[in-house]
Amino acid sequence: MSGQSRHADRPAPKSVLARGLSLLDAFGAGEPELSLAEIAARSGLPKPTAHRLLAELVEWGALERSSPGHYRLATKLFRLGQLVPRHRVLREAALPHLEQLYEASHENVHLAVPDNVYTLFLEKLTGRESMSIRSRVGGRMPSHCTATGKVFLAWGGRDRLRRVVDAGLPRLTPRTIVLPGLLHQDLERTIARGLGINREEAEPGVSAVAAPVLGARGEVVAALSVTGRSHRLDLDRVGGLVRAAANAVSASLPAVAGAQNG
Repeated sequence: MSGQSRHADRPAPKSVLARGLSLLDAFGAGEPELSLAEIAARSGLPKPTAHRLLAELVEWGALERSSPGHYRLATKLFRLGQLVPRHRVLREAALPHLEQLYEASHENVHLAVPDNVYTLFLEKLTGRESMSIRSRVGGRMPSHCTATGKVFLAWGGRDRLRRVVDAGLPRLTPRTIVLPGLLHQDLERTIARGLGINREEAEPGVSAVAAPVLGARGEVVAALSVTGRSHRLDLDRVGGLVRAAANAVSASLPAVAGAQNG
């Protein structure tokens, strides 16, 4: 999903703070560098205003100039992101179990949390035997076509599902579920088996299975998944491994990580 399509219908922000944040929000997954013209168009701001605010963000350390007229996110934002206590504690609690899950599967292993209508990847373990896939740490993917996203939709209540449906169900592959009724049926199956399954719905030839991580009050706060080549990923076997790992993370999770991000 391009930044242009994400922001095309958004009204221009009014406050100075909102304008500055809109410039940062122009950056999307797979877009490490943007031009002044692209940032201005996506934020809805005039070029002179965008240029002035970008200079202030560069001085503060949120952005850096990668080449004349082009900008990219800087490391200060990464450092601030690492200070988010809920995500940091969640990642630290999950990492030993992610490592064990990788050793048992030798496939891509993810830790994800819900982020509005998306699934956000906090951690990813991969290796030479793992299939190359689109996901990356800090990246987001639509909920309706990912195994972790289906976990969040299945246990996230009607409001989350309504927001996802209202935002649209884009077709990423021929197997993506794009009809709300069929998605609802798939989420019922997700709850029944306790696992979210993606069968080539986000990328051709790629399947995944995910299990929920529960907070102190029994709410779903995260999901673990294993993703790999459809023809060699044994969903039943890997599903058992993912479920066991997710249960272990749930048992070791401090209360600070229990607040859910909508």
